[in-house]
This record gives sequence, C-alpha cells and structure tokens, in this order.
Amino acid sequence: MSLRFYDTSARQVREFVPLREGSASLYLCGATVQAPPHIGHIRSGVNFDILRRWLTHVGYDVTFCRNVTDIDDKIIRVAAAEGVPWWKVSERNQRAFTQAYEILGCLPPTVEPRATGHVPEMIDLMRRLISDGHAYASDDGCGDVYFDVRSYPPYGELSNQRLDQVMESSDSDPDRDKRDSRDFALWKGAKPGEPSWDTPWGRGRPGWHLECSAMATKYLGPSFDIHGGGLDLIFPHHENELAQSRAAGDGFAQYWLHNGMLSVGGEKMSKSLGNSMLIPQMVQKVRPVELRYYLGQAHYRSTIDYSDAALQEAAAAYQRIEGFLTRTVEVLGEVATADRVPAAFASALDDDLGVSQALAVVHGHVREGNTALASGGKEQAAEIAGELRAMLAILGIDPLSEQWSGGDQGLREVVDALVAVALEQRQAARGRKDYAAADAIRDQLAEAGIVVEDTPQGSRWDLRRG
Repeated sequence: MSLRFYDTSARQVREFVPLREGSASLYLCGATVQAPPHIGHIRSGVNFDILRRWLTHVGYDVTFCRNVTDIDDKIIRVAAAEGVPWWKVSERNQRAFTQAYEILGCLPPTVEPRATGHVPEMIDLMRRLISDGHAYASDDGCGDVYFDVRSYPPYGELSNQRLDQVMESSDSDPDRDKRDSRDFALWKGAKPGEPSWDTPWGRGRPGWHLECSAMATKYLGPSFDIHGGGLDLIFPHHENELAQSRAAGDGFAQYWLHNGMLSVGGEKMSKSLGNSMLIPQMVQKVRPVELRYYLGQAHYRSTIDYSDAALQEAAAAYQRIEGFLTRTVEVLGEVATADRVPAAFASALDDDLGVSQALAVVHGHVREGNTALASGGKEQAAEIAGELRAMLAILGIDPLSEQWSGGDQGLREVVDALVAVALEQRQAARGRKDYAAADAIRDQLAEAGIVVEDTPQGSRWDLRRG
C-alpha cells in the first residue's frame, strides 16, 4: 500500500510522490512566541513529529523546517504591557516552546529559523512581487507594502473561496493607503517605539505571511513537498503564503496537511478564552509520555475536546502498554526492537497517518503478549515485545527508550535494590504468618509511591502512576 495524505488544497486523499526520490521536505508553521505554549499548540508538534518519524522509517531522508515567528503584533503588545523589549518576550517564550517540545519527546527539527533573521530574503521576495505587478508600496510613503489579491486570479483556491467572498484584510491599520481592502500586508511601515528594519520602501517590520514564504523557500527550495499547520491557519495565513509564493513564480508546497484543534467544552483552546493548559501544569497531572499519548492518539485531522477523564483514560491505556513491556523485561531481560513493524500498523499509518488504527494494533499486541507471558511462551512474548517497541518508537512513546527511561535508570536500580530488601522482609513476615507486619510493609511502600503486585512468579513493584 502506498503512502497517502489528505491534501487540503485538493480536498482529497492523494498518493505521496515526493519531488525528489528518496527525500521528503516538510515545513511546519511553528510558534508565534507571544506566550508560553498550551497543549493545543503542542498537539501540532506531536502530530507532525509522528509524521516525520514515519517518513524516516519508510526510508525518506527528511528535511524538517519548523519556524519561529519572533516578531508580531501580539508580541509587541505583550512587551508594551510589561514594559520590556519585544525580544525579551520572544526569547523567553521560544525557550518555553522548545522545552515543551522536548518534554513531550518531539525530535528537534532539521532547522528552526527565526523570522527576524530572514529580512533579506523577505526583501528579495517583495522585489520579485512588485516587479511582476503582484505587490505595491503604499503611495503615502509610510513604508507599507501590500500584496494585490486581484493580480492573482487563483486567490482563494486553498481555502475554497471566491475572491468576492473574501472579507477585508485586518492585518494593517484601516486608514492605510491600500488599493483594495482585501489586500494583505507584506511589510508594515515603522511606528514610534516599534522595532523596524530598513527596506527600499522605508523602515518597517515583516508581515506574518511573508515571513513563512521566505523561510520555507530558503531552506526547502522554491518547491517542496509538505506544508503543515493547524486548521485555523488555512485562511488567511496559508492562503496568503500560497498566493504570494506562487505569484512570485515558486511552486511552493505540493501537499497541505492540517491538524485539528484541541477544544475545551466545545471552544477552541486559547489564551484569550482563559481555557488554555500550559505544559508544566499538565505534566503534574500525568507523566509527559502519557500526555504525548493523549495528544497523539486521535487522527491528526480530528478535533479533541479535552477533559480530565479522557486524559486519565489515555494515561491508563499507556500504562497497560508499559506494564507488558516491564513484565517482559523482568522475565526475559533485555528486549530488542524489531526491524519491521506489523503490516496492519504500517497500513494504518500509510493511510493518512491513521494513528488511532495503528494504536489498535499496538493494544492487540499487548493483549497477545500478556497471554503469552501468562502461559510461559517466552519466545512468543519476546517477538511480540520486539514488534511492539518498533511501533512505539514511531509513535514516540516507547517506555524502554532513552527518552522515557534512560534519565532515571540509575536511580531506579538503587530504588529496586532498596525495595527488594523491603519485599524480602515482607515475604519473611508472611512466611511466619505475621500478616499485620507484611501489610504494614506494603502500606509503607504505598505511602512512598511504590505499588506492590503479588503474582505467581513472586512480588513485583512499580511506581504509582497519576
């Protein structure tokens, strides 16, 4: 089965045929860093991290570019309200985003450009657009440069709109000298107290849409394979990116992939609504890997309506996977990752990144593996565990990987030795029928966050989850 994606521009599932055989280029609209990230932001990071891992697994050499919008109207407003330079707001929030991606196990991008580092590329793109009659500088000399939407007849093709349906652009002051209210700003003329850069048309700062086109083509070329982002970016952001890049003669993105939103009580999660949930607070409710499981478990194009109950259900589902692998390691020792994944798992991800169907295969393996362990089928359990690790690596949630186990392995060995002493004492108490002492030892371990489970093979322990 070939790899297929739902392409927003075509409004259908298309077979993925890269521009260069054996390579895949991916651009993702990253953070606008006016505030720290909530889980709605990081859902996109998790979704496209799984895509990137799958592309790599099936043999593509992936170049992944995820930008940072470090200058923006919102950033300037936050800085003014706090009385600090704009770059302080951008820098601290970019670090918060980077930390959140790392906490959730997202692989670092191949390149992560900042908008303010690419003003020369933006100036060059504006020159090309003005030269070809697709853009113009404001006649009043304020430094604004606008894209002329009427000069590009296909405008609206990505969002499936006709030009007469498009509302006026709101990304510039209403009293600016625009030829058409729907024209959008490529460059915004300087205002007192705001950051600005020199251009042939006057000092100013870049428009949001111009930034992404300049950065994407610098690192991925005039034409590249996949452009990703949230559904809320289709219009106007991605529509405007596509229009200005194609008008300048670039092929730009060949496939457009959009992830669904994360809502709370049916409303889109956002800081302005007061319903956002920041990553440091969320990983106090569940472990980071469990939060990643929650954010990645649904189909990437679907909407997730957040609830604490759903989060805890996801955590419990992950713990069932983890429990099987932990028991397998205890019985068999080290479990090697298989070279291949099951055909049903591959088929699910090939079909527009069907993670929910892929997880059904994962949990089927867990059930079969537990049955094998219970019946003493060590070879079968080892084979199942190896395939399971291969699948979980692609989803970024393998509990035996360095990401999720390596950091505390030494500490766990120490705790294991200490708990073993307590369990020996508990077993000795049970042997002399001193059940009160045995129960007391178990209760003391529970108070310390250690859960003891009695099995036919003896007592085993694990850290309490949640």
